[in-house]
Amino acid sequence: MKTSDFDFYLPEELIAQTPLLDRSSSRLLVLDAETGGLEDKHFTAILDELNEGDALVLNNTRVLPARLHGVKPDTGGHIEVLLLNNTNGDEWETLVKPGKRVKVGTVISFGDGRLTAEVTKVLEHGGRMITFKYDGVFLEILESLGEMPLPPYIKEKLEDQGRYQTVYAKENGSAAAPTAGLHFTDELLKQIEAKGVQIVYVTLHVGLGTFRPVSVDNLDEHEMHSEFYQLTEESAAALNSVREHGGKIYAVGTTSVRTLETIGSKFDGNIVADSGWTSIFISPGYTFKVVEGFITNFHLPKSTLVMLVSAFAGREHVLGAYEHAVQEKYRFFSFGDAMFIK
Repeated sequence: MKTSDFDFYLPEELIAQTPLLDRSSSRLLVLDAETGGLEDKHFTAILDELNEGDALVLNNTRVLPARLHGVKPDTGGHIEVLLLNNTNGDEWETLVKPGKRVKVGTVISFGDGRLTAEVTKVLEHGGRMITFKYDGVFLEILESLGEMPLPPYIKEKLEDQGRYQTVYAKENGSAAAPTAGLHFTDELLKQIEAKGVQIVYVTLHVGLGTFRPVSVDNLDEHEMHSEFYQLTEESAAALNSVREHGGKIYAVGTTSVRTLETIGSKFDGNIVADSGWTSIFISPGYTFKVVEGFITNFHLPKSTLVMLVSAFAGREHVLGAYEHAVQEKYRFFSFGDAMFIK
């Protein structure tokens, strides 16, 4: 298939710039993967879609305030650094702007010297490996100096940085939020548990590759970015118990889908505690091994995320749902509305 097969018309005004006041007041488009049937609901109706004995799998990654503004002490030139992956100790893979000013050996100072970084390597994709120096706890310094790395299509300033975190965010490491989870409140999660649905957590640290457009038109030539994932013994046991008792496994977000399907692909459909790096590319033709439905936001045209959704529900059904969402003025992308695909 071709990348152009997953294009669709999206008016710019439908790209949500700010989160709703109440997380769970967003809309929910329910898509039947078998028939392509659609139902317009509100997000709290997810309670009606889940049954006692099912599992709802959430990605508990926490977004780092990964955008830093620094200066070159020798020239005073401003440099923006975006943290991508912590590769070893105080060494990070980053993106820098403007890149032409940042060569190997360049020193960058942040927060009047509270944090400094030295560039150690120029990477093939234009990024930089840098090593930080500081006194104290790195994450505490980052919390005080860094900014939330909002996606490039969000132009408005986010007044409450916490709205780009899920209410259950725990494990530090993401460069972007698992946005399907932004719709949940503590109260809604309690109601779901009270119904007898098992809440299970996985971790996948979202990389900025999520937002990179597919640069080739032949999907067979596309190379996915890698992201770190983890499924604990406790979570694996919970999911296996749900399976054994006939419950369904529903994922929240494409990140949870990718984690579960990485493990399913690796272990012949079995659910096993595991961690590592995944570059799984799920597109039409893929056979799902673990996930039986999922919640997801509305994604960018021609993105790998639209391809993943199409792999589950069929390209024509998904593009039909997106056309319906545009007509009904659903809100798109990170702060937008949600779909439940079953």
